[in-house]
Amino acid sequence: MNSLPNTQPNARKFPLVDYHYQTSMLNGSSAPCVQTSKSLRDITRDYFDAEANREFLSEAAVFTALIAMAIMPIVTGISAVLQLLTTSPLF
Repeated sequence: MNSLPNTQPNARKFPLVDYHYQTSMLNGSSAPCVQTSKSLRDITRDYFDAEANREFLSEAAVFTALIAMAIMPIVTGISAVLQLLTTSPLF
């Protein structure tokens, strides 16, 4: 907004604002338009198609290690219960 000059000596110190100010219009651009994806779903699909192939082997190895670490205490607990049952006088 353009401010108008203050012509009165005892007037307020704030400049008056011209509320009818209009900006100039920009001419059309000569740059080519950028082709955008259709949706966020297309963008994520393109990203994960390339990313998933690189990360799959490392994630599969980590998943296998976690499953093995989770199964080992369960198997040890089952074998301890079986050993307790075989040594108890109930059977």
